[in-house]
Amino acid sequence: MPRHYAMGGRAGSGPGWQGREPPPKQTLRQRFGALRNLPPFLRLVWETHRGFTLATLGLRLVRALLPVATLYVGKLIIDAVVALVGHPVAADGLAALWHSGVLDPVFALLLVELGLAVLSDLLGRAVSLIDALLSERYTNASSIRLMEHAATLDLEDFEDSELQDRLDRARRQSMGRVTLMAQLFGQAQDVVTILAFAAGLIVYAPWLIVLLVIALVPAFIGEAHFNAQSYSLDYARAPERRELDYIRQTGASAETAKEVKIFGLHAFLIARYRELAEAFYAANRALATRRAVWGTVLTAIGTLAYYAAYAIIVWRTIRGDFTIGDLTFLSGAFRRLRTLLENLLIGFSQVAGQALYLDDLFSFFTIQPEIRTPAQPRAFPRPIRAGLAFENVGFRYPGAERWAVRHLDFTLEAGEVLALVGENGAGKTTLVKLMARLYDPDEGRILLDGHDLREYDLDTLRANVGVIFQDFVRYHLTAAENIAVGRIEARADRARIERAARDSLADEVIRRLPDGYDQVVGKRFRTGVELSGGEWQKIAIARAYMRDAQLLILDEPTAALDARSEFEVFQRFKALAAGRTAAIISHRFSTVRMADRILVLDGGRIEEIGTHEALLAAGRRYAELFELQAAGYR
Repeated sequence: MPRHYAMGGRAGSGPGWQGREPPPKQTLRQRFGALRNLPPFLRLVWETHRGFTLATLGLRLVRALLPVATLYVGKLIIDAVVALVGHPVAADGLAALWHSGVLDPVFALLLVELGLAVLSDLLGRAVSLIDALLSERYTNASSIRLMEHAATLDLEDFEDSELQDRLDRARRQSMGRVTLMAQLFGQAQDVVTILAFAAGLIVYAPWLIVLLVIALVPAFIGEAHFNAQSYSLDYARAPERRELDYIRQTGASAETAKEVKIFGLHAFLIARYRELAEAFYAANRALATRRAVWGTVLTAIGTLAYYAAYAIIVWRTIRGDFTIGDLTFLSGAFRRLRTLLENLLIGFSQVAGQALYLDDLFSFFTIQPEIRTPAQPRAFPRPIRAGLAFENVGFRYPGAERWAVRHLDFTLEAGEVLALVGENGAGKTTLVKLMARLYDPDEGRILLDGHDLREYDLDTLRANVGVIFQDFVRYHLTAAENIAVGRIEARADRARIERAARDSLADEVIRRLPDGYDQVVGKRFRTGVELSGGEWQKIAIARAYMRDAQLLILDEPTAALDARSEFEVFQRFKALAAGRTAAIISHRFSTVRMADRILVLDGGRIEEIGTHEALLAAGRRYAELFELQAAGYR
C-alpha cells in the first residue's frame, strides 16, 4: 500500500531550495512543545546505564553548591583582612601577626577556599569522564535501537525517498544528540547553583532579581528564534545532504573508481559537489550573520542592566549599607548569577531547539510495518504440497501510477522449477518479491497450499524461502561469513558452509584464496582480496544453499558466469531443487529451457506460460525472444 509520511518530503531537485516546499515554520508553542521529547530521551539515557546516570547527577549536585560556597568564603576573607587593617600588632611585622594568632582565621579560610577549588576541579574531571562514557554508551544503544527498528520495516519503505530522508535525519540524531545529555545535566547543575546565588541576593538586595530579568529576557527570545530557524533549515536540507554524501562517496571510493577514471567524471562530480556545498554555505552564512547581529544587540541590553546593578551596589557600599566583603560577594554573585541565568535561558532555548531534532529520531520509531505476522499465524507447511497460486494479483509501487504487475493468475506447483522470462521492466523481480512476501499485493491474493500468504508467520515464511537477487550484497567479510549470511545462526557450522560452497562451485574460488574460508573478500579493508563478478556470484548462490528452504528463488543467478560455469551451476541447482519449489529469473535461454515450465511476462502481465517446447511451437513472444538470442550464436 502507498504510505504517506507526516513530516513532508522534497518538492524539487537540484542545489538550493528553488521549486520545493519551504522549510517548516515553527511557532513558539511548537518550539517549546518539542520539550515533550525530553522525558523519552532521558528515559533512554537512564536505560543505557543507570549507574553512570546516577553518578553524574550526584557529582553535579555537589559541584553546583561549590561556586556559592567559594564566593562566600572569599567575602569572609576580605572582611577579615579589612578588619586587620590598622591592627596594633601589624606594626610589629608579619612574624608578630603570625605568632599572635590573629591571622589564624584568615589562614583557615584560605585553606577552605583552596580545598573548595581542588574539589571543584576533581569533580569537574570526574563528571567529564562519566559523561564521555555515558555518551558513548548512549550513542551505541540508540544506534542499535535504530537498526533494530529499521529491520522491522517493509522493503517498500526503504524504496521511498521520503523515508530515506527521515532515516538519514534519525541516523544523524542517534549520534548527534549526545551533547544534549550533557547539556541537560549541566542545566540541572546550574539550576541548583542559581537557587543558591539567588538566596544570597534575596537576603541582601531582592531588587537585583528584577534587573536580572531585564538583562536576560531579550537574549533568551532571540536565541529561541534562531534555534528554530536553524532547525527548519536543517530539516529542509535532508535530501540535498544525502545527495552531497552520495557524491562525496562516489567521487572517492573503490567501487566507482574505474568508471570515474574511464569516463572522466571527476570534474563533473567536483562541480556538482561544489554547487551543492555552495548552496549549503550561502544558507548557513545568511542565518549565522543575522544571528550574530541580533545577538550582539540583545547582549548589549543585558550588559547595560548588569552595570546599572553594579553601580547601585557600589553606591550603597559607599553609603555604608554594605561592607567591602558584601560588595565583593554581591557584585560577584550578581555577575555569576547573570551569566548562569543567561546560560540557563539560552541553554533552555537550545535544549528546546535540540528537542526539535529529537522529533526526527522519535518520529522514525513511530513508523510501523504494514507487512507483519497475524495474531494467530498458520504453521508453515513442510513440505509444500499444493504450491503457490496467484489469484488476480496486482501490485504497484508507492506513488506510482503504473502497475508493476497486474492480473497475475498462475500456479507454481510444489516441486516445480518455474522460469520467469521477459524484457527488463516486465515485472519479474517484483513477482518473486511478492512470492517472498517482501511486498503484499494491492489486488488479489497469493495462496500457499490453499491459504493466503498473509496468514503465515512472517519469520517462519522467510526462513523457508531462499532468495538471491541480481543486486546481491558483496559483504566485506570473510568468505565463510559471506556464505553464512544465508543462514546467519549457522555461521559456526563450517561443514554446512563448505557444503553450500561445493554446491554452488564457490569452493573452487575459495581454494585459491590465501586464507581460504577465513580470507576477507573485497578491497575495502587492507587484508581484503577482490573477486571477479562471476566469483562473487558463486558465493552469493551458496547463501541460498545455506538455507533449509522449501522455496528457492534465484534472480539472474548466472549473469556473470561463463558458459561452462553456468551449465554446471544450473545442473546442480536442478539436483538440489529436487523435492523443493523453485523460481528462477534469467535472460539466458540455455538456463531457461531446463525449467519445468516457463512464464513469459510483458508489461507486468502474463503473456504466456508453458514448457520450452510448447512455447516454441506456439510461435509467440517466447519464440521471438528465443530466436533473437539464438541468432546471435549463428
